[in-house]
Amino acid sequence: MPIYLPVASTSVDALLLIGLGALVGFMSGLFGVGGGFLMTPLLIMIGIPPTVAAASDSNQIVAASASGTYAHFRAGNVDFKMGTLMLVGGLIGGTAGVRIMKLLRALGEANFVITVVYVVMLGSVGGYMFFESLSALRGRSARSESAAVHPSTYRRLVEALPFKMDFPRSGVSMSLLMPLALGILVGILAAIMGVGGGFIMVPVMVYLLRMPMHVVVGTSLFQILFTCINVTILQASMNHTVDFILALLLLLGSVIGAQIGVRVGKRLKADQLKILLSIVVLVVMGKMLFGLLLQPSVLVAHHGGH
Repeated sequence: MPIYLPVASTSVDALLLIGLGALVGFMSGLFGVGGGFLMTPLLIMIGIPPTVAAASDSNQIVAASASGTYAHFRAGNVDFKMGTLMLVGGLIGGTAGVRIMKLLRALGEANFVITVVYVVMLGSVGGYMFFESLSALRGRSARSESAAVHPSTYRRLVEALPFKMDFPRSGVSMSLLMPLALGILVGILAAIMGVGGGFIMVPVMVYLLRMPMHVVVGTSLFQILFTCINVTILQASMNHTVDFILALLLLLGSVIGAQIGVRVGKRLKADQLKILLSIVVLVVMGKMLFGLLLQPSVLVAHHGGH
């Protein structure tokens, strides 16, 4: 059932978009990620312009993360104190990221930058998560492995930061500057890549903030929800790249998929969840890298660029 997308200026099968939404919603509930790291590349692959795919997917992530957050809230897996600090940083970073996108679009380099950033971030995060989780599944402690990667200099630096705060739900104590700074980074990525930042935030919260995996998933979705609301509004008002018909079809499937993902996630161990997420991330990165290196069929662009 083809449907015309006015902002994307293309026709796509509506059932395909609903199915993609359900798939990404499932991953959102399962891993605690917004799913944009998967959805945006998939939309690009079916012919949606990268700028429209990134902006519209932020809208879809709002529905998926809202559904997932509610399910995890009922299970007691949301650290609202930690999530609120990350949210404040996310709003700041999201606003800055939208302005960066506006500048890149004016220069005609937005599509290329989005693709390159995806390849670099997905490769780095996916590779680290895969090898760390593989070591843990083979019997070595995830915490001892992390300590080998992050030497005592890092720990001393973190402990020296001011404004210490306790986070009872996560069982950690640290400077409030840490989650705030991480939130800013994720907010910028949310705008540039059309993601909630969960695929970066989840490993960061596990390995750097030392939060338990089940709390990480719920807290990540809470932060993603409000960060993407901010990014969606700014993308629509400043860059006019949000296709609401596209976003509506995606979110129809994502709301249902997120609830199923939460239920499946309860049956898997933390290291199993992490290694599954890393494999998905690396597969998507490989596909995008192949597309980036492949010679295009049309060598002259009709718009954008220099």
